[in-house]
Amino acid sequence: MGSRAFVAATAATLLALLALGQLLASVEPLWLRMATLAPFVAAATTLLVVLARRWTAPHRDLLERNVASLEETNRELVEARAEIVRAARLASVGTLAAGIAHEVGNPLGAILGYVDVARARARREERDPEILDAIRGEAERIDRIVKGLLDYARPRGERVGPEAPTAVVARVRELLENQGRLTDVDARWEVAPDTPDVVMNPHRLEQVVVNLALNALDAMDGAPVRALRVRVYGDRGEVIHLPTRREGDPPGINYMHRRRLSRDDGGRGVDPVFVAERVAVIEVTDSGPGISEEDLEQIFDPFFTTKEPGRGTGLGLAICARLVEGMGGRIEAGNAPEGGARFMIRLPAVGTPRADTTPETS
Repeated sequence: MGSRAFVAATAATLLALLALGQLLASVEPLWLRMATLAPFVAAATTLLVVLARRWTAPHRDLLERNVASLEETNRELVEARAEIVRAARLASVGTLAAGIAHEVGNPLGAILGYVDVARARARREERDPEILDAIRGEAERIDRIVKGLLDYARPRGERVGPEAPTAVVARVRELLENQGRLTDVDARWEVAPDTPDVVMNPHRLEQVVVNLALNALDAMDGAPVRALRVRVYGDRGEVIHLPTRREGDPPGINYMHRRRLSRDDGGRGVDPVFVAERVAVIEVTDSGPGISEEDLEQIFDPFFTTKEPGRGTGLGLAICARLVEGMGGRIEAGNAPEGGARFMIRLPAVGTPRADTTPETS
């Protein structure tokens, strides 16, 4: 129905109601006049509603297409902005790391070479190389810090694809068991077969999980009970919990909250975990002393560590956070209700999960 036809039909209906009201003006009493007029008013109202729906139907389709187009454009713009911000941050950190690698790494390599020569001479002359061994140990620690900075600033140019987090966790378990790190630990591995695949580099995720597991083992040194729990499962994304309609939404159109798919998270751009309908979750929990409230605020900062001097560089968790972020995920630190620290990795899922949902516990 065109605009002119809709206006004409509406005007005709209103004029008919007006004429009917004038004809019934002399009808007494008032209740009889209203009772006579009510069916005609209801019929006219129904007619106007039908005419309005027929007139707005094509416009509603056009509105839906426009909203969908705006959503896509908004998401692309925010993603582009996020990539620009991320690239600038990578460039600044990369420049810093490259400068450190050049200014520190090169002379450090020479120092290690001279120390090795001096150690060899000391052994030939049957002198104690203890001091030289200590120098080399500290030099190697500096070398690890430099390499950690380079890992922290490494661009995300690696090939990625859909992979199973369950397979990654299985390899981590095999690695720790082969190294004998779990011999005196009550280790529980709970893997849900319906855990969805995620787009990732499996070696990077393995590096993250190994680091979290080793940190958990270190945190339990001296604890009366050493218990490590690793859980892998699928969960619904945050966007699923949003209301399908909001106050003021036109009837018959489900915009949901997806008009804000590009939820601006602290200026960092689109949050893939927030918009994912399903996520893969990896939890690592220990029975250690847990994490203090002060430390939680800076646990992922570079060079922050709660370990004794010489036992950690403070880059492990910072690198983990960066690697998880590079997979479009999120890593959170906290304390478990039963005590001990708990780290949770959430990664946006791809594909459809398998039907079997019974978790495997061992």
